[in-house]
Amino acid sequence: QVQLVESGGGLVQAGESLRLSCAASGSIFGLTAMGWYRQVPGKQREVVATITITGSTKYADSVKGRFTISRDTAKNTVYLQMNSPKPEDTAVYYCNARIAIGQAMGDYWGQGTQVTVSS
Repeated sequence: QVQLVESGGGLVQAGESLRLSCAASGSIFGLTAMGWYRQVPGKQREVVATITITGSTKYADSVKGRFTISRDTAKNTVYLQMNSPKPEDTAVYYCNARIAIGQAMGDYWGQGTQVTVSS
């Protein structure tokens, strides 16, 4: 079992910074990467940012230069620092952990945290 517990969502004004946290626990021995995804009603879930266990990061074009993903390996926690958020960043944000299980790769998700950016 893998547990991902997110925190830090809420209502902010445009331009006001926000930080999301996601703590992983349980059977995470084969952890390869963690990331943040977001979803708005009626649309598919989309990747926001990912970070591998070696520290390599990737960002969606829409958040490059504004959001930063980081990790604390000792705490098995990943963060998403959201600077200069815009109303279009409003979504439910989900933490993801990608874990190698034998020859397969499994995706695990947190419960989601709502981020609302007002104009």
